[in-house]
Amino acid sequence: MTEAQQFEVFMQNYQNMVFSTAVRLVADQAQAEDIAQEVFLKAYERFAELRDSPTAGGWLKTVATNMSLNHLSRYRSRWSFFSELSSLTDEEDERQPEFAAPEDLAENVARADRQQIVEQALQKLPAAQRVPLVLYHLEGLRYEEIAAKLNVSLGKVKTDIFRGREALRKRLKLKLEEEVA
Repeated sequence: MTEAQQFEVFMQNYQNMVFSTAVRLVADQAQAEDIAQEVFLKAYERFAELRDSPTAGGWLKTVATNMSLNHLSRYRSRWSFFSELSSLTDEEDERQPEFAAPEDLAENVARADRQQIVEQALQKLPAAQRVPLVLYHLEGLRYEEIAAKLNVSLGKVKTDIFRGREALRKRLKLKLEEEVA
């Protein structure tokens, strides 16, 4: 197998993860595709190192996250963070959305539908809420790490995550009410 064919297989193995990381942060499919393409261009430049590396997936996810954040910071004037109004207790920050474990095909489909609804609602949030929420819940970063990456205060991160959760909860409630009606 040629190097180009090996890279194609490598890219196919990781393309969904890279794209989903980018789209969750930038909430725009076209921009996420561009970011994913840039990530794989960087990966191609380092393919000799990444080819057999057990940490290639982590490297790609980190690059995708950083490139997405860089993209957002370039357009920071188009979005604004909420001001720091209050700080939250750690107990309030422990709640995470839970999905039931799939038991059969119907439950698998229902779970995928719920995840898609959550993803769509997440993409409709303002960047100031969506980005910290994604970094915390989906990327697993701590508040301090998010504050450092976004160059904002810890209190602001907590406020934005709280507001993002509340906005997401409202959107999901409306969606559920639409489906029931």
